[in-house]
Amino acid sequence: MTTTLQAATDVNLAPVYAEIFLLIAASAILLIDMFLKEGKRTLTYALTLLSIAGCAVLTMADFNAGATVYTFNGMYVADPMSNLLKLFTYLATAMTLVYSRQYAGDRSMMSGNLGGEFYVLALFSMLGQMIMISGNSMLSLYLGLELMSLSLYALVALRRDHAVSTEAAMKYFILGALASGFLLYGISMIYGATGSLDITAIGQLTANAEAGNRTILVFGLVFLVAGLAFKLGVVPFHMWVPDVYQGSPTAVTLLLGGAPKLATFAMVIRVLVEALPSVAFDWQQMLMVLAVLSLAFGNLTAIAQTNIKRMLAYSTIAQMGFVLLAMVVGVVDGNSENAASAYSAAMYYAITYVLTTVGSFGLIMMLARAGHEAEHIVDFKGLGKRSPWFAIVMTILMFSLAGVPPMVGFMAKWAVLQAVANAGMVWLAVVAVMFSLIGAFYYLRIVKTIWFDEAVDTSAIHTPADMRAVMSLNGIAVVVLGIVPGWLLAVCYTTMQATLAK
Repeated sequence: MTTTLQAATDVNLAPVYAEIFLLIAASAILLIDMFLKEGKRTLTYALTLLSIAGCAVLTMADFNAGATVYTFNGMYVADPMSNLLKLFTYLATAMTLVYSRQYAGDRSMMSGNLGGEFYVLALFSMLGQMIMISGNSMLSLYLGLELMSLSLYALVALRRDHAVSTEAAMKYFILGALASGFLLYGISMIYGATGSLDITAIGQLTANAEAGNRTILVFGLVFLVAGLAFKLGVVPFHMWVPDVYQGSPTAVTLLLGGAPKLATFAMVIRVLVEALPSVAFDWQQMLMVLAVLSLAFGNLTAIAQTNIKRMLAYSTIAQMGFVLLAMVVGVVDGNSENAASAYSAAMYYAITYVLTTVGSFGLIMMLARAGHEAEHIVDFKGLGKRSPWFAIVMTILMFSLAGVPPMVGFMAKWAVLQAVANAGMVWLAVVAVMFSLIGAFYYLRIVKTIWFDEAVDTSAIHTPADMRAVMSLNGIAVVVLGIVPGWLLAVCYTTMQATLAK
């Protein structure tokens, strides 16, 4: 991959064509939707997917170029990592919207005064994620984070007549505001220690920080890690995850638990790896504690859950613990190749987890119907007889989350464990394996319920053709990426290596 650096004082709009296009498209869709009659919002749905496809075309051109370009006075960077993560963000968001169309329509989330706000808010949330992924300044990262978060707050509260959703929105908003406060306070301390908000400049300035400044730096780092941990949903900043996942409409739960994980991962890389490598020892110790606590608490608590959305929420906490494991060992020995290998393993894990969890929540929405939420494990009883093919897909997804070969989840866990072992932290790999074995129980319980329990609901499953097609491809992709993982692993490694070499 080649590297081209745009002069910091230039404002080159080419790297942000995708963001500009999405902003114009989302605004246009909002205006067009105002004139559509109720029940005629298929056009809004189609325009939303076309907008995401347009973003993908623009980003793919940048990804193929393989260049690193800075613009907006260095506040924005388009590099291989950002382009790859954006492509998977588009994919996850598009799949979410395909899975959500019937579910949201059945619950009057796109009728009356609401109109197409569900789609528009999803697009603005995605725009925030794109800004987070390409942010090269603490300021632009925070603005992207707030754009994403505010859109998600509104989405959680979209069903205003639904008490549980309103409660979830209040919890998410209040705790989200607290996390934003942590981040802002941490950023202010970093600015006080370095005099800069630019990620690249902070990385250079902190390398030669004096003792007094270093104290302020580490103090700010604590608040930064706390804010990032909240957005990832790891212990002990996980309090919002199970309640918000359960209380939100399932379509919104998927918008919360899917693509935003990729944006938060990118923010972790920007803030910790690129801006603060000089205090890596400090933040690695913090991440190690967060990772082990998340693996333990997430897996052990998920066993007791009967609500599948709540179970998957605790599963998410444990899965994010695995992502943090790879972050812990990235710069243990100063070897750049080991660092690229560890961070690419974390990226690979985040991408494959998002693809798997999108399918899992998609199947929950597939089983739901007007007036009935398929949120409990018992709702999956007898799915093997009702719909053998989608029972197979759900089995594949559960096996992948559990780390059963040859699913992609196994390869993701293997890549992380290999990075941990290569860093000489075998004990940490053993702890991760132990808790993964515990976690396999609640995933396999779903499989047992699907195939061996008698059906409670024997009604036919009616779903749109596009949802069935995407769901089938989702399940097949999880198997294929597990059997032939090399190309995605190689792409993650190459992009991370190019990003770290900037």
